[in-house]
Amino acid sequence: MGTPNVTIDPVTRIEGHLRVECEVTNGIITDAWVSCSLFRGMEMVMKGRAPSDAFYVAQRICGVCPISHGHASTMSAESALGITIPNGARIVRNIIEAAQYLHSHILWFYTLGALDYIDPGKALTADIANTYALAEQAGTTTSNFKQVQDKLKTLVAGGQLSIFTNGWFNHPAYAQNMPPELALIAVAHYLEALEFQAEAARIIAVMGGKFPHFMTSLPGGTAWVPTEEKLGDVLFRLERVADFVNNTMIPDTLAIAPFYTDALKYGGGWGNFLAWGVFNKESLLAKDRYMPEGVVMAGSLKAEEADVEKVKEYVKSSWFKPEDGNLNPKNGMTNPEFTKYDVNDKYTWAKAPRYDGKPMEAGPLSRMLVAYLKGVPEVVKIVDLALAKLGATGHPEVLVSLLGRVAARNLEASVVAGWGLDWVNELLAAVKAGDVKLFEPSSATAGEGAGLWEAPRGAVGHWMTVKSGRIDSYQVCTPSTWNMGGRDDTGMVGTLEKSLIGAPCLDPTKPMEAARIARSFDP
Repeated sequence: MGTPNVTIDPVTRIEGHLRVECEVTNGIITDAWVSCSLFRGMEMVMKGRAPSDAFYVAQRICGVCPISHGHASTMSAESALGITIPNGARIVRNIIEAAQYLHSHILWFYTLGALDYIDPGKALTADIANTYALAEQAGTTTSNFKQVQDKLKTLVAGGQLSIFTNGWFNHPAYAQNMPPELALIAVAHYLEALEFQAEAARIIAVMGGKFPHFMTSLPGGTAWVPTEEKLGDVLFRLERVADFVNNTMIPDTLAIAPFYTDALKYGGGWGNFLAWGVFNKESLLAKDRYMPEGVVMAGSLKAEEADVEKVKEYVKSSWFKPEDGNLNPKNGMTNPEFTKYDVNDKYTWAKAPRYDGKPMEAGPLSRMLVAYLKGVPEVVKIVDLALAKLGATGHPEVLVSLLGRVAARNLEASVVAGWGLDWVNELLAAVKAGDVKLFEPSSATAGEGAGLWEAPRGAVGHWMTVKSGRIDSYQVCTPSTWNMGGRDDTGMVGTLEKSLIGAPCLDPTKPMEAARIARSFDP
């Protein structure tokens, strides 16, 4: 095992729960260690509570994707207690989930990821007339580019860059041939994106009471009662967000991506992908979901059905008692046992999940690959468009890369926005027809089940056992553990660790390429 000589801690721009260490030799990352540095222990909090309480607690697992944890938790209770939700509740949940996806994907691309690819300082030299011309050519929306540039100049003249402070700008890994006009367009849209994140959150607030940590998707259905007036409000806001995604975010992505085609050559990881599926159709079957379940194994372009029985979690590199390892989550245990940070022994709070013994990537790239290979029409159409733009028509395998992971998230946003509008109209028609049932009560007090779902960040599973009306055991496997988990009992590195190994690192004092790869997983 190597020795780390490069450290990024914290990795993210809004919170600091991930540490990445790399061994860099002659400008190449030759080994990597990824540490999740926060233990929440929600599994322990759940024990002894009513199954309906889990929905509220589970959302605290993640501040970015609480909706998905709430839904997965609710579904685990419904699975355990034998509850089938009414069709009206299915549509309501799909809309709320879609709003969270749009909030999360816009947030990630503009606020968390864009500054890894756009140097805002370059926008200072942009010609305003050429900026408008370039925006028209790229098919993206215009803005008051002069005002944005003047604001940037004021910040720089004042001796600081405000929200752009502490970036590794002027790093050689930034595209040297990117025109300053494109940088100015991106900075303008970076600022506008904040409003559309908020608009997506307002949809959740209308339907769920508040965001984050909404209140209405209870076991059995939904507590939100749709009316024509409320749905009109939701439709108005969703149309605004969808317009931003399709006419700003997607064109921006396709305009920036050609300057980073080198990122198609690294950052792909093991090439194994897992998706539990998300957005239910009327059957409520995982294989029928709008984004279907499936696995894609390295070297194949075939999506197979996922088998949850093939999942096991290992703890050799993480701070849990040995008996917690080598278990399927339905039999899993969570007993924390911190020792010390040691990359040659234990170095993370994340367990190491494996599917059929293999590390798997979870997230938008997994969902889009599974859906593409299963022929979901909306996904096939937009992925083929992106491949053509990248000069890779007919070669979806190039998506198994850093750039592919970034692009997949944004392309998915467009697909989800379209479906979201369809669901609102579907629900509106049902309300007008007076044909909406929203809740199915249950008196069951025992059982066991799982809620397998997809957060924007990837596959999420909640397993619940209920005895005498109380939760007897509860286990959670999150996208972070799939992607950021460490070495397993055989020493096999985790998904992010593998994605880092082999990637370039031009400046070990500013490991921009490693940061880009880590952030592409939305840690």
